Amino acid sequence: MSTNILRTADGWWVVRDTRAVRIDTKAVTTAELIADRAAVREAALSEETGTPVADLVALSPVTAPCRVVAQMVNYRSHARDSGFTGDIPPAFFRKASGSVSGPDQAIVRPAHVKFLDYEVELGLVMGAPLPVGTVVEERDLPSCVAGLVITNDVSARDVQLTKTQFYESKSYPTFTPTGPYLALLDPEDFNHLLDLRLRLSVNGELRQDRTLADMIVRPAQALTLLARFQTLGPGDLLLTGTPGGTALKAPPKAVEKIGSLLPPAMKWKAFFKSQARNPHYLNRGDLVTATIATPDGRIDLGEQRNSVTDAN
Repeated sequence: MSTNILRTADGWWVVRDTRAVRIDTKAVTTAELIADRAAVREAALSEETGTPVADLVALSPVTAPCRVVAQMVNYRSHARDSGFTGDIPPAFFRKASGSVSGPDQAIVRPAHVKFLDYEVELGLVMGAPLPVGTVVEERDLPSCVAGLVITNDVSARDVQLTKTQFYESKSYPTFTPTGPYLALLDPEDFNHLLDLRLRLSVNGELRQDRTLADMIVRPAQALTLLARFQTLGPGDLLLTGTPGGTALKAPPKAVEKIGSLLPPAMKWKAFFKSQARNPHYLNRGDLVTATIATPDGRIDLGEQRNSVTDAN
């Protein structure tokens, strides 16, 4: 069974049902915590009563600085929403680790961003070095991936689309809510990855709801493709794509063809005028909740609850 880890300003905790037991470790970073599995096991087996989880303020269990890499269009449902047909070549992009924030921390929309979107994603937290040239088979996952987290790849769509700039549009502070739990997996837990269900709601309205079976490129293959050019290390984070249901969707084919004939400035003006009528983009006061779990609870990454606010 997986072991859920919580991080607070006071240190690291093993979560057992509704209570948490402090881990006796000197670890400061996620990589150091992963390396101190003996201390984690000791806390997990402790007879201490512990502290109510509800009394703890969770921080991101992934500490920065670290590498944050993300997969683009990696669920079939998201590909359909995005207007893709046929085979989709695997693609990756980087996010600034300064965007990593806590599971209950507010998402802050910059003043110049009008179209703020959400993307619930399963995060893989690396447990061992992944050198360039590594080939990862399914059976190898337990030796290189330490655990899983919920992430939200928050996106400023007006920056992303007009500038074709993924790095900026997804890297503002608070644009990667992470946690609450880092689920450290036992080897047999990896057999249940495809049962994980990703769900995201805004103000109680369910927007995204898919299992990993909807994935196009699964974790082992994704790590192999990434290792063609990117080194990863313990504590680094790979976001593995989002299901369909985001606010942004491709326009109808006929509209897209007409738009391609327009000058870029006119095309984007028309596109965002239509997007302004879309009620699904995030606004100040919205509450975004996200969960990832297997139906039987074998792996349960907890729940994110992020309100949306505007920058001062």
